[in-house]
Amino acid sequence: MTRSAPPRVRDQAALAPEPIARADHRRLVFAFAPYAVLSLVHLVVLVGGLGAAPATVTKLLLMPALVVAVVLARPRSRSTAGLLVAAIVLSWGGDALLTAPGDGWFVAGLLSFLAAHVAYVVLFLRLPAAGRRLPWWTLAYVAWFAAFLTLLAPGLGDLLIPVAVLGTMAGLAGGLGGLVALGGALFVVSDSVLALGRFLPGYEFAAHDLVVMSTYLAAQGLIAFGVLTRRGSARVR
Repeated sequence: MTRSAPPRVRDQAALAPEPIARADHRRLVFAFAPYAVLSLVHLVVLVGGLGAAPATVTKLLLMPALVVAVVLARPRSRSTAGLLVAAIVLSWGGDALLTAPGDGWFVAGLLSFLAAHVAYVVLFLRLPAAGRRLPWWTLAYVAWFAAFLTLLAPGLGDLLIPVAVLGTMAGLAGGLGGLVALGGALFVVSDSVLALGRFLPGYEFAAHDLVVMSTYLAAQGLIAFGVLTRRGSARVR
């Protein structure tokens, strides 16, 4: 007499990531290669101090390259593709706005990133989680949020909402596990260092730009790649 697996085991098996074929995986890596190369070039420009113009040009090419990678991956779910592309495009808007001088452009850039994080939140809520509950380690985001507000609240003002949305996005990413979880964590690192440089008096960190951009680019790439390689998400042809 054959016994079927308990419902909880069957549910977890259904939610488990489905490995893609090795050949398809190679094609997906190839699709992301231009983004990886551009990211490396941009970081070299930053470290080498090659000027504002090359840094701006390479920065503004990054998110379009990531959109191309997503399109080439041909996700099976149109809603997944739409939300992922929307988040990346809104992030590009934030990148572009933050390159302009002045507080007004800075706030506009942060609002564009807020919209990007909202798109990620909606996307992550629509994806099957790795388990029924968020992993215990996502409580670290609660501690991060409390410490962040204690340290920077006097200068943040109306930007408290974007910080809260960022924490929510990272927590939901943690529930998806794998590359998406790592990408969410790196997003928190990037935005935290960016905010420290903007709002913390006396802040000095020689590698500020390098840390902000390296963690940001890794976060975007890992989230996109992680979403596309989840169960039933991508079809690389």
